Amino acid sequence: MTSTQDRSLVGNEFEPLTQHADYPPARATIDPNADLGWVRRLWPLLRSHMWVLGGAIATGLIGIGLSVSVPLIIRNAIDSRGLSGEGGSTTGLETYVVALLVIAALLVLLRSTYRSLLFRSAHQVDTDLRELLYSHLTRLSFSFFDVTASGEVISRANSDIRSVQILLAFAPLAVLSVVSFFVALVLMIRIDLVLTLVALVPMPFVYYVAQHMRNQVFPLSWISSSRQAEVATVVDENIGGIRVVKSFAAEEQQIASLAAAAQRLRWSAVQANDSRARHNPIIEALPQLGSALVLLYGGILAIDDKITIGTILAFNAYVILISLPFRLFGFLLMQSQRAAAAAQRIFAILDKEIEITDKPGAIDLIDPAGAIEFANVSFGYGRQEPGEDDATSNPLILNDFSLAIEPGQTVALVGRTGSGKSTVTRLLPRFYDPTGGTVSIDGHDLRDLTTRSIRHAVNVVLDEPFLFSVSVRDNIAYARPDASLDDIIAAATAAEAHEFISELADGYDTVVGERGYTLSGGQRQRIAIARTLLANPRVLVLDDATSAIDVQVEEQIHDALSNLMTDRTTIIVAHRLSTISLADRVVLLEGGQIVADGTHAELMATEPRYVEVLASAETSEGNDDDPTEADRS
Repeated sequence: MTSTQDRSLVGNEFEPLTQHADYPPARATIDPNADLGWVRRLWPLLRSHMWVLGGAIATGLIGIGLSVSVPLIIRNAIDSRGLSGEGGSTTGLETYVVALLVIAALLVLLRSTYRSLLFRSAHQVDTDLRELLYSHLTRLSFSFFDVTASGEVISRANSDIRSVQILLAFAPLAVLSVVSFFVALVLMIRIDLVLTLVALVPMPFVYYVAQHMRNQVFPLSWISSSRQAEVATVVDENIGGIRVVKSFAAEEQQIASLAAAAQRLRWSAVQANDSRARHNPIIEALPQLGSALVLLYGGILAIDDKITIGTILAFNAYVILISLPFRLFGFLLMQSQRAAAAAQRIFAILDKEIEITDKPGAIDLIDPAGAIEFANVSFGYGRQEPGEDDATSNPLILNDFSLAIEPGQTVALVGRTGSGKSTVTRLLPRFYDPTGGTVSIDGHDLRDLTTRSIRHAVNVVLDEPFLFSVSVRDNIAYARPDASLDDIIAAATAAEAHEFISELADGYDTVVGERGYTLSGGQRQRIAIARTLLANPRVLVLDDATSAIDVQVEEQIHDALSNLMTDRTTIIVAHRLSTISLADRVVLLEGGQIVADGTHAELMATEPRYVEVLASAETSEGNDDDPTEADRS
């Protein structure tokens, strides 16, 4: 994928970042009607690849026509040449042999073509479904990720989509086998109706056994998919939190947790496999009973000279053809149940409502001055269910919160854990919408603006920096992929990161480990600050962004930040006096409301609660080399 930065303004349009994909987007989406079956919901996506699928089916049908002609050719060869009795002659068999060789060559070509096209269409749908799922995930609001385990999402995006893809690859083969069944059946009826009925005697029992297996396998497939996600969640959390696990010597505990999850998965998987092991051999064996009956009854007819030996051989070949769908039936029934359960889990994500969306007629925030206002804002995490008490189901973090910040002003938010400081910073870039009141920039309610323009103007440096497993250069240039190395170095220098980056093995091309854990906390934080500085937002939010940096390095960063914050509206969530000193104004929060507002000196002289909060923070810092805010306050 290639990316270009377009910061130009054309008329009233604004586009902070234009992505040019090297691959086409999904050709269609699923049907939004959740009351439809999963195949009907997936049909728009399947239909978008109908040319490839249609080509596969067309070549498959031609192959079926050639396949069903083979027993007739053999029958004619045996009966017309008299090979089934005395005095037979091989004269003229060359024509039949050549015909069979030509058909064999054509079948190789046709079957190779339709299998290639079938799997190509299945993988195309697989790719489109992944693109749809991931695209939807990127648009889902933070409230979804607050309550959804990452392992659950990964399982649905991988194993569940894989289950659907496998069925899409083999289901058309089953359809073609069903077509061959009916074609062969018609030809069998034309040869001998009674013999055909004898061959079909076991078929009703096949249907009964298959239905019995389906009723057992479907719920077990759903349970297995859920438990695969549970295992993935345990693994994901343990890898992501490996430092916590090791610091508490909790390896045995986590192994036990994984073993318990694996045991639950094993139970459902074994139960499903046991059901298939009991039913599939019966499903596959019953058609063979039809072949035995055909040979028995057909042999009696041949002895009585009512049919020829060639007819029996042709008839037996057709019995093999009509048994093919039943040999596939067990596998496809199992896979269809697994795919149905997987598709419903995928649709459960695709059906999730996107809470933060651009309203019709939303305008771009162009060249903002940076005036910010919170007017009577109320907010609580989580969504209130109908009939639930707001005070219990959705406790308010902010309650009638009002704050106005002038353009270019730097404001420090100070308060105890849980007072709502970080929540203020998450409402500003519209990660969440307030449940009451308004948040505005330059007099525009955020809900009247496009989210992309808001997040171009407002950038947040979080207290826990996240780095991608790419080079340091790519991490800094994340918001501006086309940024020159000089610009990247300038941003790193301003964040006091250039010196340690230069000392890395490959400098700016050094690839950091997962989440950047090959670097120290302070190094990660400085790269995150450099990333934000390169984006050059009009409104800068530092959510306790220097908490992982030692005091000496913090002072160096503050010198750079002081210059960069000039004429830039800045909100600082702070607990250190050195960070608070950067602010023109300090706001003290308690219980989701402002209880004091003024300069640091004013609050120190007049507000004992402010003095108490600072004293508590200093004590905490003295006992913790890497203080972080533990909740979403």
